[in-house]
Amino acid sequence: MIFSRTRTFLEMIKFEHTVFALPFAYLGMVFAAGGWPGWWKFAWITVAMAAARTAGMSLNRLIDRHIDARNPRTAGRPIQSGRIAPAAVAAGAVLSLAVLAVAAWMLNPTAFILFPGALVFLVGYAYTKRFTWLSHFILGFTDGLAPAGAWVAITGAFWRFDDIPAGLLLFALTVWIGGFDLIYACQDVDFDKREGLKSIPVRFGVPFALRLAQWCHALTVASLGAVGAWFRLGWPFWIGLAIIAALFVWEHSLVKPDDLSKVDMAFFNVNGYISLTIFAATALAMWIA
Repeated sequence: MIFSRTRTFLEMIKFEHTVFALPFAYLGMVFAAGGWPGWWKFAWITVAMAAARTAGMSLNRLIDRHIDARNPRTAGRPIQSGRIAPAAVAAGAVLSLAVLAVAAWMLNPTAFILFPGALVFLVGYAYTKRFTWLSHFILGFTDGLAPAGAWVAITGAFWRFDDIPAGLLLFALTVWIGGFDLIYACQDVDFDKREGLKSIPVRFGVPFALRLAQWCHALTVASLGAVGAWFRLGWPFWIGLAIIAALFVWEHSLVKPDDLSKVDMAFFNVNGYISLTIFAATALAMWIA
């Protein structure tokens, strides 16, 4: 019974999609440390990242449960179908936040002091589509805190000139996640209009949203390139970045204003490849330097 409920909970929060932002957290970690930071830091950064995403997704599912029940695309999710109780989801979110707080405490005082700020975004971003069409980029910024948080976890500092790469990584993840959330939101335009929910596809139309997503992903590549130039990374990084650019082109070829049938492939598969590619390319470039 416990195993079944745990599996349902992990299915609900799409735990396997932690792969999107986790490699970026590791990038922040290895860049800040100038290499391998040791198992202690690695372990607690991993715990913090997994806990943060679990809390964020749990709260999102809980806060949006009534809206999701009315949306045909999401009406079969675990809460809506009765496979998991809202109280259990709330308990999972609280436990995850507690684990995140412990991880921040174990990393350093600065990380713990900044924890309430991260909490604001983890709880608040789920509400943003109720009042602003910029919700895609608030979600992106929330995920973008992963590499910035890992950077703080290593340096113990909030902002210095040497921390510019952390800002570039935060920006890269903000526009990357924001861009593919634009693509994902195109599926729900008619429903969102009926519900009075805000999004860029609702406000400006699907064709505009897809073009903006392309620009967002071009900025992602440019930002990552700036990070590579800052650290003078070698050829593996630049080959990886070229692969990522090609993956973005493929991603955008899968979705068109009049054909959104391949959104799930673009959203889940391609973005997983992108995240793993940039981390592997960076790690190899730093290893052979």
